[in-house]
Amino acid sequence: MPNIHFSLCYFRPASGLNAELLSAYEANILSVMRQVRYSTKNENAIDIVLFVNGLPVATLEVKNTLTGQNIRNSEKQYRMDRSPSGEPLLTFKRGALVHFALDQTLVSMTTRLMNGKTFFLPFNRGADGGAGNPDIEGEFPIAYLYADQPRDKAIFSRAVWLELIGRFIHLEKGDGREVMIFPRFQQMDAVRKILADAKSYGAGKNYLIQHSAGSGKSNTIAWTAHQIINLHDEADKPVFDTAIIVTDRIVLDRQLQATVAAFEKTKGVVKKIDGTSRDLKEAIKSGARIIITTIQKFGTEHLKELSGQGDRRFAVIIDEAHSSQSGKSAQAMSDALTREEGGSDDVEDKILEYQRARGPQPNISFLAFTATPRNVTLERFGVTGPDGLPHPFHLYSMRQAIEEGFILDVLQNYMTYEAYCELEKAIEDDPDFESRRAQRQVARYASLHPTAIDQKVEIIVEHFRTHVQKELNGQAKAMVVTQSREHALRYWQGLGRYIGKQGYTDLKALVAFSDVLEVDGVSWTEAEANGFPETELPNRFDGSEFQILVVAEKYQTGFDQPKLCAMYVDRKLDGLQAVQTLSRLNRTRAGKDKTFVLDFRNTADDIKTAFAPFFAVTELESRSDPNQIYDLAQRIEAAAYIDPAEVEAFAEIFFVGNLTSQDRIRLEGLVRQAVKRFELDEDEASQEEFRQLLKSFMRFYSFVAQIIRLEDTGLEKLYTYVSWLSRLLPSRERPGEIDITEDMLDLKAFRVDQTSAGSASLTGEDTSKLQPITEFGANSYTEEEQRSLSEIIDSFNERHGTQFTQEDFLRFEQVNREILDGDMMQMIQNNPADVVYTAFSQAFLQGMIRLFQKDNEMKSIVLSDSEAREQATRHFFRRAQRATRGAG
Repeated sequence: MPNIHFSLCYFRPASGLNAELLSAYEANILSVMRQVRYSTKNENAIDIVLFVNGLPVATLEVKNTLTGQNIRNSEKQYRMDRSPSGEPLLTFKRGALVHFALDQTLVSMTTRLMNGKTFFLPFNRGADGGAGNPDIEGEFPIAYLYADQPRDKAIFSRAVWLELIGRFIHLEKGDGREVMIFPRFQQMDAVRKILADAKSYGAGKNYLIQHSAGSGKSNTIAWTAHQIINLHDEADKPVFDTAIIVTDRIVLDRQLQATVAAFEKTKGVVKKIDGTSRDLKEAIKSGARIIITTIQKFGTEHLKELSGQGDRRFAVIIDEAHSSQSGKSAQAMSDALTREEGGSDDVEDKILEYQRARGPQPNISFLAFTATPRNVTLERFGVTGPDGLPHPFHLYSMRQAIEEGFILDVLQNYMTYEAYCELEKAIEDDPDFESRRAQRQVARYASLHPTAIDQKVEIIVEHFRTHVQKELNGQAKAMVVTQSREHALRYWQGLGRYIGKQGYTDLKALVAFSDVLEVDGVSWTEAEANGFPETELPNRFDGSEFQILVVAEKYQTGFDQPKLCAMYVDRKLDGLQAVQTLSRLNRTRAGKDKTFVLDFRNTADDIKTAFAPFFAVTELESRSDPNQIYDLAQRIEAAAYIDPAEVEAFAEIFFVGNLTSQDRIRLEGLVRQAVKRFELDEDEASQEEFRQLLKSFMRFYSFVAQIIRLEDTGLEKLYTYVSWLSRLLPSRERPGEIDITEDMLDLKAFRVDQTSAGSASLTGEDTSKLQPITEFGANSYTEEEQRSLSEIIDSFNERHGTQFTQEDFLRFEQVNREILDGDMMQMIQNNPADVVYTAFSQAFLQGMIRLFQKDNEMKSIVLSDSEAREQATRHFFRRAQRATRGAG
């Protein structure tokens, strides 16, 4: 009968205040039957069926490994002998909600039987950082299904099973199809553990959820948001008033937005802030239960007007938590959710209120989701373990996701190439240029030369046609990752030329880059190059017309295209950037079981090193020392440009309250006194060092103040003052571009050779820990050695690929500081350079060896390349001399 609803099951109410609802929940009857004959067509029997109030909700096919069968036989039985046609128990949406295949060790499940096309997902806890299940004393490893464990109730227990059915199972509709969503184990486990901890602790705690790509993060966030707003503590009081889902993408993630909205059971619960920050302000003021927004909207004037939210409790769910969560928008969000009118009139009290607002707030819990936490992410959101270090609250690792087949191992087929080129001077003159900048320009000239690009294009196209194009029944795609917009355009042009020359009609390329690009006197945009608007590119690339996409920054992250099977890399990739870029390949798709990477710039070891911290659980070697903020503050206050009286006067005006235009004029006048002193200094190196010192202090203070309560008004005064000073200081005068033109150089020879091929895959032993924050970019690198153009070319030809990176120089700086902490500073101050240099070089060499003890490649360069070692030692000896002069 239409419009008549029957309640066939009663789920646990959010609170125990309604005795009638609680009684109905407790009256549910859960039962189990073995060997259930379900068909009138045959004698087939399913091993186990679970019922709720007489209705079948799950089937189980169980195999015994001792008889030679296992979970794969269970899955095969469902596919081959459990046809849903004409069988109510097995029919989608009508019969059982989920079907489990299992043996004594492993579990998998599916929500739809489709004969041979039935697809099973693992439903395992994970073991030793990878796939599978851990041993359970006195039981089978799958006992978590039916027996309570020390920290968890059994999956099939009344409490958990009815929670799964009532709060997790979801029918997803879209694109003309329906999918029954049943949570994977790590999704359900993360949500339940977050809720249990928040129920016990209340608001004011942070949670870091490290879930790999392919973990179904959008669904996990949606389940968490919808359930956390109904969470009650033991006293039956709501724990949170509102859940706010934030992302640092400027354009709100449409997939996440749609997923959260789809889980909505009561209309109006979810507010999607697609409009202005005024809409966000109104949603918060009106007490919306779930708000989805970008973090940037909190940094506007509308949100600065918001107050009176300090008595409300917020669960802030952060999608892709990275270092941006330590910035001004993150602080503005915290301010908006805690700001109150009134307060003390005493300036010192007001300053403490400002500082406390930066730290942990009792009315806000942060739930940060990411696959690749950085050191600052771990320290900001991680849970302190017995070792005193921050750890993820919940983990689903890249390793487990690969082993369970939710993502592909992008390092399984990794081929590296190296380019060898010989340049010669094409002019009679031998002008002098600044060496490092000129070397970069020479390298750029070589990499953009048509010969270089044409050779690489030939390798790319022929590899794609031979190894990649046949994948996915001819639907496979590839991405070419370049180092600049000009490189992207020239690669795209080179691809077009080569494909046309060879007469290949089944291959076309697209290019992606931002803004307007001028090359050879012609202006280009992405839309003009491709022949259609930028917004159409993802869909056009997904179709059958185009097979290769050339990119520069754009689409290197956040681009999900499951048809991507190959990547051709011609840019240097480091750390997290390498992981995020190559992970564009890891998305699964029916028939996709392999990926290919051809890398012209990085070694396989480089890439393995980049992936190692994120392959299993991400860990810190040690915590960052918050006392470093005082070292930075003292270095700023000791600078000749800073007058402490002006800092105090600035604070007396700034922290009084709402600033008037006259107040701002007075504040700027105070700061400009320091600017004048700065401009009078003729030492450009000291000026640049001071600029970097201010930036380092501001970044580190923002970070430290978020994780601990400093209770130090002096630091807050200095931070506010230097924030203004940093903006008003004149920018460093950078010399014009090095004018190295084509008529100066000839590419005498160029070749590209394969240097390695095979697997670069990681194992459980291939992990490394992140380092805490110990280095600050507060040292100037302004001394440019003048060398002739011919010397620069020779250096490039002879030493290509052995240049120290900026990161290496920062690590060398650590050695320098360690040396100067001892007697070396006095030795340099009191002795001529030629006398003290030998002692310095010996101490510096020992320091380098200690520093690179675990870095075999760099250690080898330090020990074997005397020229490189001498160059670095001389450079840092000069910096040590300057440092000792400043100290004196």
